[in-house]
Amino acid sequence: MHIVSGWQIALGIIAVLVVVAVATAILSPRIFVRAPFRVLLALLYRRRVVGLENFPREGGAVVVSNHVSWIDGILILWMLPRNVRFLVDGENFGSGFRRYQADAFDTILMKNNPKSIGRALKTAREGLIAGDVIGLFPEGTISRNGQLQAFKPGLRNIVKGTDAVIVPMWLDGMWGSIFSYSGGKLFFKWPKQWRRQLTLYIGKPLATSTPLERVRSEVAALGAAATIEHRSNFPVLASRVIRVWRTRGRGMQAADSMGQEIGGRELLTRVLALRRVLRREVLQEDEEYVGVLLPPSVGGVVVNVALTMDRRVSANLNYTVSSDVLNHCIDDVKIKHVLTSERFISKMNFDLDAEVVKLESLRDKVTSMDKAIAFIQANLIPAKMLDWILGLNRVDGDDLLTVIFTSGSTGMPKGVLLSNANISHNVDAIERAVHLDSHDTVLGVLPFFHSFGYSVTLWAAMTLGPRGVYHFNPLDAKQVGKLAEKYKATVLLGTPTFLRGYMRRVKPEQFQTLDVVVVGAEKMPTDLFESFEQKFGSRPVEGYGTTELSPLVSVNIPPSRSQAVWQIDRLEGSVGRPLPGVAARVVDPDTNHDSGVGEDGLLLITGPNVMRGYANLPEKTKDSLHDGWYVTGDIAHIDSEGFIHITGRLSRFSKIGGEMVPHVRIEEELAKLLNEGHDDEAVRVCVTAVPDEKKGERLVVLHLPTSRPIDELCKGLKDAGLPNLFIPSQDSFLEVEAIPMLGTGKLDLKGARELALERLGVAKT
Repeated sequence: MHIVSGWQIALGIIAVLVVVAVATAILSPRIFVRAPFRVLLALLYRRRVVGLENFPREGGAVVVSNHVSWIDGILILWMLPRNVRFLVDGENFGSGFRRYQADAFDTILMKNNPKSIGRALKTAREGLIAGDVIGLFPEGTISRNGQLQAFKPGLRNIVKGTDAVIVPMWLDGMWGSIFSYSGGKLFFKWPKQWRRQLTLYIGKPLATSTPLERVRSEVAALGAAATIEHRSNFPVLASRVIRVWRTRGRGMQAADSMGQEIGGRELLTRVLALRRVLRREVLQEDEEYVGVLLPPSVGGVVVNVALTMDRRVSANLNYTVSSDVLNHCIDDVKIKHVLTSERFISKMNFDLDAEVVKLESLRDKVTSMDKAIAFIQANLIPAKMLDWILGLNRVDGDDLLTVIFTSGSTGMPKGVLLSNANISHNVDAIERAVHLDSHDTVLGVLPFFHSFGYSVTLWAAMTLGPRGVYHFNPLDAKQVGKLAEKYKATVLLGTPTFLRGYMRRVKPEQFQTLDVVVVGAEKMPTDLFESFEQKFGSRPVEGYGTTELSPLVSVNIPPSRSQAVWQIDRLEGSVGRPLPGVAARVVDPDTNHDSGVGEDGLLLITGPNVMRGYANLPEKTKDSLHDGWYVTGDIAHIDSEGFIHITGRLSRFSKIGGEMVPHVRIEEELAKLLNEGHDDEAVRVCVTAVPDEKKGERLVVLHLPTSRPIDELCKGLKDAGLPNLFIPSQDSFLEVEAIPMLGTGKLDLKGARELALERLGVAKT
């Protein structure tokens, strides 16, 4: 009797398994390939699906999703209960083995030629009619920065003539993986996270007749909702500062026009010492809000970061307004102490309803023990342990970081409450869009009471690796030029008004290192793009934001930082596409219905950058926030490529005869007529409105003295193509000595209207 040995049994089993595997590989590639993939994906990732009830259980459907990684299609297939046939680039599946893989995943291959495209679209459409689920990445390429790009029209061709539905989706969690372009490269980077949490957000099905731009908007809204849900994952800014400054070491981290220049570790030591003194000598244990009255400077950086590391809420106060306005802000959030410096406050004439603490008076209170402990904390204690000592490990994303007061152009300033997640998201989005790093030097000319100054020139500069160089007066072109040249500035934020001043007074060699120039607050004149680039070699780009949005919403990608391959990422005349994690809608101000592509309407924004609310103003907060969407008050339209175009402000429109009349449009034409060869930055005209019994409102023009007759100005408006409704009556032109302005450089709209009411003898409403 022959006895079968153990090794013979083993070989027999192996042979059977090989035969089964080969047979499976030949007869059922789907099972052979997908099964190992499912096991591998389960080991590498954790999955979660939100809104699965929105996914149709049967019938034809088109899945449309964002696209940030090379394996998005496989991941979505893994996370859904039905098979999905994805349209993919056939150029990546040329070899026999790759074609076998494509067949195993039931893909529809599409090469870049008309015949292949037509065949693929036909196959997809036939699949929909047969009840299949077709997967599509309508951007047509992997996003280089996580931004949602424009959607290609192929979707329309696929669903045409079918009863299928369109299912918007957002795959969250793959940005930063080796399969994404984070860090500027695909694959060749070390994995930062094991078993990433992936979440697939599924929106409500849309009809096949839904406009392409509406589909894109729904996908973007899902992305914003995903980012909001994960806001607690954004880095704690104070923790990030510790690590960046330690990396900088003795190298210069911050400097200013007052002669201060300081390295990273020394700056951290100074911050930690100040924190100790403030806790012991000034601030009470339960004191939440602390006022700061300092220009953008090294001292301003030290104070703001020290308060943040002590988990206080900084309130940078606007030093260009009156004591009454300042005291309104102080009272609004119950500020007990205002931190300032003798050198700065001595130049002001403020009478504040809070205890003024001068930094100079605290120097003598810094003991040797304070210095020693601060040095040890800054240089020797591990960063994670320092986080624990300072309590930064207990900071939640929703914890308040700062309160920034609005300019008050239409009334008293409102306190905008911004959290750590609000500002941290903005910093992260800036990093993705503009790619700031240790090679950059940010020229900070915006004050820290300005939201862009606080978020970008303070926190982005101090946490993303660049150096920060500060000057208190953005209109001081000579000093700005000197600082830029001395420190080889690469990044500058400003307004068109600032840039015109620099054009006249800054030498070309002083701005020769500028690489990123972002402008906002005003519309950028077309000629300024060209003239600035011709003189300094750097082409400015426009961005958009508001204090309530932390503040940056969108930006055109600077040419030198662009990674665009198949799609554009900037469009002059626009303010760019929304940043990653931010979604925009344009609605009719009266009906709240979505406006069509290119149609002007009221701009709404949602995302993790949306403020916590207004301090002590629940009704105004309620009016401004609708289901997580912030009502900007700006009139805009979104084009077919997803770029936002700001055309005016709702408060700067008058409804006359049932038509929206834009004040800014009239101002632009009048400014050309009234310039009369003047070479200065003076604002010469302001359009406002007063009540009118017949038409509802009456346009009023405030203007500086001019030699031009009023009838000539009216004729000039008509010649410029303005409708008769847009042309104010001749008796509505009021000459004034100066246009009402705020200390921030913005028009004082409330003051302008009150002046018009007074001059015309119209009662206030």
